[in-house]
Amino acid sequence: MSVELVEDETQFYFNAKKYWKNVPPTVDGMLGGYGHISNIDISGSKKFLQKFLRDGPHKIDTSYALDCGAGIGRITKRLLLPLFKNVDMVDVTDDFLCKAKSYLGEDSKRIGNFYCSGLQEFAPEPNRYDVIWIQWVIGHLTDSHLVDFLKRCKTGLKPNGIIVIKDNMATEGVIMDDVDSSICRDMDVVCRLIRQAGLSILAQERQENFPDEIYHVYSYAMR
Repeated sequence: MSVELVEDETQFYFNAKKYWKNVPPTVDGMLGGYGHISNIDISGSKKFLQKFLRDGPHKIDTSYALDCGAGIGRITKRLLLPLFKNVDMVDVTDDFLCKAKSYLGEDSKRIGNFYCSGLQEFAPEPNRYDVIWIQWVIGHLTDSHLVDFLKRCKTGLKPNGIIVIKDNMATEGVIMDDVDSSICRDMDVVCRLIRQAGLSILAQERQENFPDEIYHVYSYAMR
């Protein structure tokens, strides 16, 4: 990321943490007022993940998933727990993780760990995960922190595991959002950072049927 966009790294992270601290722990809060797109999002993600659950050269196991920037567990509840035996959740906002326990209900028993941490500091346990799911959160990491985080995620994968990034893509370049202290990168920038982390893209797909006024959203699977 260019220095002009994030001149003060500490402030960049502090402002984001402060923003999320004031967001209600609801699905609508997690989706910035777009709670109505949750079903479309989950069904698109399920379809994307199915490619790796079927027999084939990239088939993954279904023992353990990690939900990064998990919030109250919307993705954990609707996407990951129905497909994986256990899930770990990591989020920077402890209030969200507390809320997750009641939001997930009975299924919270299948959560191995609730990690309260920013992803710039988080290191997944080595050789643990079949899927590391990173959705709508890479904009809260500087370029160098994103590359380093992806490298740590690579270590956290089982031999046949995959990392999935699902996020907004800018049309061109990098756009700063001062409201939640995040950035939106275009696809070329994201793919360059993925390569810098030593990962190869196995599949990519645009999410269909989202409202026209929001950024295009793409999923990337890599290992």
